[in-house]
Amino acid sequence: MKETYDFLKECSMYFLATIDGDKPRVRPFGTINLFEDKLYIQTGKVKDVSKQMQKNNHVELCAFKYGEWLRVSGEVVRDDRVEAKEAMLNNYPDLKEMYSATDDNTEVLYLKDVTATIYSFEHEPVTYKF
Repeated sequence: MKETYDFLKECSMYFLATIDGDKPRVRPFGTINLFEDKLYIQTGKVKDVSKQMQKNNHVELCAFKYGEWLRVSGEVVRDDRVEAKEAMLNNYPDLKEMYSATDDNTEVLYLKDVTATIYSFEHEPVTYKF
């Protein structure tokens, strides 16, 4: 899990894919956090991405750096605890202008049943499961 977190954190931006009905939707994301041995992302409950993840919790993340790319597939689970939200917001203080740990909009989700694979044209894929 740490390798996956480090890769995503170093990239500072990754792409998150969801399903909207029968269509894929992909958008850039920048939040990634390790909290209680789980990998977390953050968004707002009012956003389409949140609604899509609540209807179909299977997601995929993709990031690229230095000739390697990471694909992460798994399921997201909403964590409504204030502690989980605070952990995310403390790691991304700029978000505190738009979100708070106690508002009705802030959403943090952790990934479960994850398969993360680092690919390159220069080495065999490396896969992590958590």
